[in-house]
Amino acid sequence: MVFTNTKESGLEALIVKWLVEQNGYEEGTNADYNKEYAIDETRLFRFLQDTQPSQMGKLGVFQSEQKKRQFLNRLQGELVKRGIVDVLRNGIKVYPVDLIMFYLTPTENNEKAREMFQKNIFSVTRQLRYSQDAGKLALDLCLFINGLPVITFELKNQLTKQNVDDAVRQYKDDRDPREMLFQFKRCMVHLAVDDARIKFCTRLAGKDSWFLPFDKGYNDGAGNPPNPNGLMTDYLWKDILTKEKLTLIIENYAQVVIEVDEDTKKKKEKQIFPRYHQLDVVTKLLSDVRENGVGHRYLIQHSAGSGKSNSIAWLAHQLIGLEQDGRPMLDSVIVVTDRRILDKQIRDTIKQFMQISNTVAWAEHSGDLTKAITDGKRIIVTTIEKFPYIVPQIGTTHKENRFAIIIDEAHSGQSGRNSAQMNLALSGLASDDEMDNEDKINAMMEGRKLLNNASYFAFTATPKNKTLETFGIPYQDGDEIKHRPFHVYTMKQAIQEGFILDVLRNYTPIDSFYRLMKTVEDDPMFDKKRAQKKLRNFVESDNYTIAKKAAMMVDHFHEQVIAKGKVGGQARAMVVTASIPRCIEYYYAINKCLSERHSPYKTIIAFSGECKYNDQEPPLTSTGMNGFPDAKIPRTFKADPYRILIVADMFQTGFDEPLLHTMYVDKMLYDIKAVQTLSRLNRCHPKKYDTFVLDFANKPEIIEESFSRYYRTTILSGETDPNKLYDLVTTMEGHQVYSGDDVEHLVNLYLNGADRDKLDPTLDACTAIYMQLETDDQIKFKSAAKAFCRTYGFLGAILPYGNADWERLSIFLNLLIPKLPSPREDDLSQGILEAIDLESYRNEARESMSIKLEDSDSEVAPVPAGKVGHIIEPEIDLLSVILSDFNNMFGNINWNDADNVRRQILEIPAMVSRDEKYQNAMKNSDEQSARLESERALQQVIFAIMADNMELFKQFQDNPPFKKWLSDLVFNLTYNKEGKPYEAPPQEHKSIVDNFESQQKMQMIAEEQTPYEEKSE
Repeated sequence: MVFTNTKESGLEALIVKWLVEQNGYEEGTNADYNKEYAIDETRLFRFLQDTQPSQMGKLGVFQSEQKKRQFLNRLQGELVKRGIVDVLRNGIKVYPVDLIMFYLTPTENNEKAREMFQKNIFSVTRQLRYSQDAGKLALDLCLFINGLPVITFELKNQLTKQNVDDAVRQYKDDRDPREMLFQFKRCMVHLAVDDARIKFCTRLAGKDSWFLPFDKGYNDGAGNPPNPNGLMTDYLWKDILTKEKLTLIIENYAQVVIEVDEDTKKKKEKQIFPRYHQLDVVTKLLSDVRENGVGHRYLIQHSAGSGKSNSIAWLAHQLIGLEQDGRPMLDSVIVVTDRRILDKQIRDTIKQFMQISNTVAWAEHSGDLTKAITDGKRIIVTTIEKFPYIVPQIGTTHKENRFAIIIDEAHSGQSGRNSAQMNLALSGLASDDEMDNEDKINAMMEGRKLLNNASYFAFTATPKNKTLETFGIPYQDGDEIKHRPFHVYTMKQAIQEGFILDVLRNYTPIDSFYRLMKTVEDDPMFDKKRAQKKLRNFVESDNYTIAKKAAMMVDHFHEQVIAKGKVGGQARAMVVTASIPRCIEYYYAINKCLSERHSPYKTIIAFSGECKYNDQEPPLTSTGMNGFPDAKIPRTFKADPYRILIVADMFQTGFDEPLLHTMYVDKMLYDIKAVQTLSRLNRCHPKKYDTFVLDFANKPEIIEESFSRYYRTTILSGETDPNKLYDLVTTMEGHQVYSGDDVEHLVNLYLNGADRDKLDPTLDACTAIYMQLETDDQIKFKSAAKAFCRTYGFLGAILPYGNADWERLSIFLNLLIPKLPSPREDDLSQGILEAIDLESYRNEARESMSIKLEDSDSEVAPVPAGKVGHIIEPEIDLLSVILSDFNNMFGNINWNDADNVRRQILEIPAMVSRDEKYQNAMKNSDEQSARLESERALQQVIFAIMADNMELFKQFQDNPPFKKWLSDLVFNLTYNKEGKPYEAPPQEHKSIVDNFESQQKMQMIAEEQTPYEEKSE
């Protein structure tokens, strides 16, 4: 009776059987393998003799052993220097001949190329004995093309209680990277495979070998889906290792790239192999364009850590190679990005793939872009801002051209006006000097639309509703038309596969507790809602408050980040602030804290433009404060002594620094801004195992809601209703600020290029009418006008039919709106800041938490249209009531046994002051040394009273802010240079009681776990 072979050899046999019987491979033997040169010598010479007999005759390889060895030495040298991929792609030169080592994918209708491709020999050898020195060492599988090794395999089987991680360990422990077969670039990739998972590595380096997943993904996460027809990993041999697909990877994906260190100018080689989702998205996009032609839209939702730059480069490179009936399907591929760093990164990556470098252009200036398009460059890398400047300069010669437009970070790279100008430029509609105004209106209307002669590929990790509606795939769900991405690689999968870190795993919200007091005798009335906002801003911007928060940040950075050796002792931190003035205040406050604790570390500040901080002249700039240009910040931040970067609206997107470990947030964040900002921490580093977020400004629920939208697939729940535009027009016309004649007259002047002073009379007349409206009507008109421009700017791109009246009105309103002053509302909270003062403030860390995101697809609502503003009636209340509510909101938490705690706190200072070592330190040492003895003595006293008051003991041990408050109180009351014991006079007792009661109102009972501490699994 024969049972199923469930051993590793069974999996090995299964794979080889498929490769040989289904994929047309040959099965090699150890006898064919030359260990000295790491080649299948039999098949190498058979391939060369079969395909290039004349060249082989000239080389005389088969006539003498010496010539054969000379040839093999030359081949060896080329493989070592250039690598297997380049040798297969471009062959080798051996005097006096050029040899083709691999026949690439044949072009359409090229029978000779097809015939030569069939002569390639794909082979696989089992249990390959690869080592000259250790003859018994055997590799599970090795795959060869024309005798040259391309892929190695280590196989494991879960049924024998081993998995892919054991295969990885085998590569790291047992496969010596000095062996010829395992040397860098000698093979394209090394695969660790079991029946459920696949991992790959392009550079074996012992324990430092870095293996990445090559899985399809399952349930939007890591792993592979169950396979009803076989093993979960059989896509490897049934799809990836077919002759055609493997050839495609060698031709268009695998690559050795050279990275240059900007500081040292040292060059480092890196071998690239595509991850499964990269191969999958490019393959599916190319297939769809081949099948459905040019003129479609694709949204690719790929998380941070997905390798988007390579995906874009591979797509651009292969789009220009698409052919139909022997002609290119596309004339130019335009890669549009909003980040200069990525601009260069994508350009460099594409150039590595291109055989002819002059087909790639980098448009740094608008003139370059114009020239690149008119010269018919095949790939152009640029930024969206350059398009508006080239519309008048581009002729009609290219309007018959077909374009592919790849947009990086689509939510920011497709702003309405810039993208409309881009479409107009590429359509060639704006270039006819003899157009009348109606033609120009029609051209502008068409320019808003996404082009029929272009395919759009929009990449983003965080698709907004506009992006989904513009580029997503529409589908019916009940009565609603929803939109979804064409391809998804989720944040969930990126985290589970280890490409990015989970930044919400150690998230610590910081609660602020403070009390405000009245400084005026009377009790005036104020607008309650506005007053609360002003009071919060007053407290959070106060110098004392900033100093307290800065101290907490600096303490945490030194005690929980530096002391614990995060990122191998190289960890950096970022402080995110709400405004430039607050950024500057934090810079000074943090520097003061660093100086006081004699820290070796320094800060860098980053904000754009100038700031007259405290009316300072000349104004401050971050360049001036740092002593080096802003452009050098990313590089300087990597080097000591710089460890803390303090920012205001800079480096919150597109800043990928793996050493960045901790973030201190003092700015309200929501939705995409929250995801983009906190995601600055998620970049991986070999020694980075976690991240910290300390958040002074946001509620965990808001952060959770923001991230949940983009954790898995994001879907648009419905479409924007264009009829809302009619409702907005009706609202505006009801106020009679403008007439149809005004619109017609002004737009004609504008389109005919009239002088600026010809436009103002009409605009000023309309503004005068607007000024006569009641405040509520002004709000309604202006909000309707803004909503119309915003909504039409978006809908104009996707509606199948244009509307000339809407286009005219859009031009008119875009000129009118800047003229309309904001409606003046009485600020009924004015003067409140002059009537109050900060009585007390403290902040306290809650228990560090791991925010868990909902494991399901998320829906976002369509673009809101037709909403018109109105006056919100203020709620007026007494100052005393407003302060009471405010203090209750931010300070009222009670102890369990306040009387007992109060009694003991009154006794503690005297007990500490009687400590003999503390008394000696006060008399004979400096204040700092005395303070250390005071804290030691306090610790002993707290332990001594533990049995009497466990609540006080727990607060002292587990709650750092309370411990600091009590330590400060005791030292300030007891310290004297004579070293005398402390005796509290009656009024002093009252002062302590008052101080304690204020503390009591603000105190938060500590949880059992110490704040900041990493959670144990």
